[in-house]
This record gives sequence, structure tokens and C-alpha cells, in this order.
Amino acid sequence: MINGIKYLAITKLDVLDALDEIKICTGYRVGSKILKTFPNDLKTLEQVEPIYETFPGWKSSISDIRSFDKLPENCQKYLKAIEDLTETPIKIVSVGPEREQTFVVD
Repeated sequence: MINGIKYLAITKLDVLDALDEIKICTGYRVGSKILKTFPNDLKTLEQVEPIYETFPGWKSSISDIRSFDKLPENCQKYLKAIEDLTETPIKIVSVGPEREQTFVVD
């Protein structure tokens, strides 16, 4: 929001292949108050409890996949949640360390 980012690049997505579930921090609880952004002062930060949204893992290798629509359904849902939460489209996805393991999302 501050830097005017228009698109996201998601790298190392393949390292999540074996996880049963994946969590995304969506906010922070301080007492009864919910913060949607990261606390900017140490006193508040010491008191926060992260709020997570949990997604099921896909439990399969994605390192040979070269397009978004070929990713496992749970992987697609995870990426769409990132887009929704950040209000920023994902344009590049990397599923491994090699150059050919990176693709552009249309």
C-alpha cells in the first residue's frame, strides 16, 4: 500500500509441498482490539496475538508445473487468498530453483 506495488511474485512455493496445513497471519489481537496491520510500536508488539487463517496443504510435488491452472486446487486457493488479503494480483510464481520453474500468471 505504501510503495504502490502492482503485482506480487511468489517464490519457493514448492517448499510448502509436504505441509499438512499452511497458515497466513491475517491480523493481530491486542486484548479485545483487532489490528489489521502490523503494530508499529514495541509496546503493542509485545502484547499481540497473531490471528491466522489456515489452509489445507496440497501434499504433492508442484516442481514440474508451469501454469497456475495446473497447480493443485489447495495451492490455487492458498494463492488466491494471498491475492485477496493483499489486494494485489500474483503475476509470477516460482515452483523450484531453476529458471524454467518460474512462470507468469495470466
